Amino acid sequence: MLLLVLGKGKTGSQVAQVAREHGHSVRVLDLHENRGASSLTAPLLAQMDVVIDFTAPASAIENMKACLALGARMVVGTTGWYEQLNEMKALAMRRGGALLYGTNFSLGVQKMFSLTRELARLKGYEFSISETHHATKLDAPSGTALTLKEIIAAEQPEAKVEISYSRLGDHSGLHTVTASSGSDLIELKHEAFDRRGFAEGAVRAAEWVCGKSGVWEFREIFDKL
Repeated sequence: MLLLVLGKGKTGSQVAQVAREHGHSVRVLDLHENRGASSLTAPLLAQMDVVIDFTAPASAIENMKACLALGARMVVGTTGWYEQLNEMKALAMRRGGALLYGTNFSLGVQKMFSLTRELARLKGYEFSISETHHATKLDAPSGTALTLKEIIAAEQPEAKVEISYSRLGDHSGLHTVTASSGSDLIELKHEAFDRRGFAEGAVRAAEWVCGKSGVWEFREIFDKL
């Protein structure tokens, strides 16, 4: 495949590296090369099988509008833009493109989502979530933490789930779900040691979405990879 990676940050650079290891051809654009989505022209996108976005919320919205309007296929790992999710979904469907998005592309985190759903079915427990990320992460709490809260709320709509978060150094990501009762305490924890797990999942997602049209959240399809 020929992949276009948007974002030359630490995660975007790792995505490009993993994609090349998978045997794909890769072109990478950073913010300065693609300010305001100016480089995402019809001739360029016509060459690309899939566009992968790991930028920032405002840039991701501009990139999605440009790519999806031309029927491109996108994998979006950027978070913090979901207030415009319905608009992006509609654009993808209207133009016959594809949008595969997710708060976390780590396969380990996807398994944590599944385990959290099982844990949230327990009655008589109080739930809380904590997360730690690198100091430059823009959204807080993280999209992953919000997804964990959403999963718990789906099983226990009356539960009040607090999220605590911190931003420290270059931390790749730590998420903990705690269920406590008067008798015991259960914890689910996922810690990322580096960004390769996110990159691996994003590349496998791009391989899956290539040639397809539609809209999916990553946790809906990760077990098909």
